[in-house]
Amino acid sequence: MIDNFTPAPFTDELRAAGVPAELHDWLGRMGVGALVVKMGIHFLEMSPVRMVATMPVEGNTQVAGILHGGAHVVLAETLGSFAAGMHAGPGRRALGIDVSATHHRAVSSGTVTGTCTAIHLGRTLTTHEIVMTDERGRRLSTARITNLLRDAPE
Repeated sequence: MIDNFTPAPFTDELRAAGVPAELHDWLGRMGVGALVVKMGIHFLEMSPVRMVATMPVEGNTQVAGILHGGAHVVLAETLGSFAAGMHAGPGRRALGIDVSATHHRAVSSGTVTGTCTAIHLGRTLTTHEIVMTDERGRRLSTARITNLLRDAPE
């Protein structure tokens, strides 16, 4: 008997990004996004309350050889938006309406870890704080994102 099962188109992308198998149904039709792949973001924990991911400094630097400030924001927005999307649940989507970041320290090599913590998980709004640290645990930046939760179009 031939198995006609066809995996979701982004299964390999989800596995490479560290997305747990139990979340593949949720992200299987859209993947993690081209920017997440390009930046090398790898998820370690995924829940609406706490989300953790890493990102390499190499390949994400600015001309001065340090991690680009925008890369900090990409990691922060990715974590906050994914956490908000998980909180929104099936048939709903999270839309970022505000993101801000304060940069505390530069980093020129290694891996950055972003830890996203829920501040508010409401019916129509979520707010998360994201702290980026270096391999020694030193705070590099602090970001905050607010997402609007809406029903997804049919």
